[in-house]
Amino acid sequence: MKYCSECGTKLIIKKNGIDGMVPYCPHCQQFRFIKFSSAISAIIFNPQKDKVLLLKQYGNPSYILLSGYINPGENAKQTLKREMQEETKLSIAKFHYNDNAYFAPHDVLIHNYAVIAADDALKPNNEIDQYSWVPVNEVLDKIMPHSLAKSFVEEWFQKEHLGGL
Repeated sequence: MKYCSECGTKLIIKKNGIDGMVPYCPHCQQFRFIKFSSAISAIIFNPQKDKVLLLKQYGNPSYILLSGYINPGENAKQTLKREMQEETKLSIAKFHYNDNAYFAPHDVLIHNYAVIAADDALKPNNEIDQYSWVPVNEVLDKIMPHSLAKSFVEEWFQKEHLGGL
């Protein structure tokens, strides 16, 4: 953040107690804390928990997890249910919070869930170019290396060995 969101003045960096160095507007005489978006992503298992749903969207050749931004007034769980319905028409039988990570390229904090779908009769909307129910033992090979999606799946698989869903 380089300019004040209220008046447009160029911000300076100034010490703010325990928060450390923070952008400051000399015109408004206010600290301006960085704001960012939040989103969800989901590792969606079929009811038998032997396959994971992977998607391709917006012309991207890589498989990803279902994801979506949290709208104002929603919490992450509401967004999870809405995004699954909107994009896949799948309902949730059970879900568990997995992990979160900051994704700098989009300036977004992503909350990840592991989900068991109530059924596997997917009806994708126009946001999904392609989808596949991938056997659990092949999922990590299908997701782009060094991606947040892969790190979320790896984290879940470690938890799943400890009890998981």
